[in-house]
Amino acid sequence: MDFESKATAPTVINNMEFAQPTTARQPLELLRSTEALLRRPTVATLTLILPPKLSNKLQVASTVADDSFKELANINLEQISDFDLRPARICIGLSFVGFGALMILVLLLYLNTLHPTLNTIEQIRQYWYEYVWFVSLGVTGMFILGREAMRPVSKVKKLPKR
Repeated sequence: MDFESKATAPTVINNMEFAQPTTARQPLELLRSTEALLRRPTVATLTLILPPKLSNKLQVASTVADDSFKELANINLEQISDFDLRPARICIGLSFVGFGALMILVLLLYLNTLHPTLNTIEQIRQYWYEYVWFVSLGVTGMFILGREAMRPVSKVKKLPKR
């Protein structure tokens, strides 16, 4: 047995550099291009199949989508501040709370109209999964709203002292 190591010639590794994009495209521009590549052939195919009235409405909707995505592509995501997103976060929190409360009311209405013989404990025992989901939605919305309430407000105009 030969235990001596044999010198091996070092292998040459080609360090290939990846091509860098010439211009950094914004995510909304990529979305616009991707959506257009999917939508245009679909609209062209469907206009041949659909009745003329519906076909015209579909083409109008396609041009409105083109215009909307052109406007969206002009938005620079880097310029959107945390303060600008505050109303959207508040609306989402309120939506979670409202939807959770509405669904609990719908569940109670369902149980009281279709299962009036069940008492409250039996209703909760039978439909606990739905209760947990809807209460969790409401609690999530409350957490979102609480987080927004505790967030420091930096762009509020202060009133002058008298």
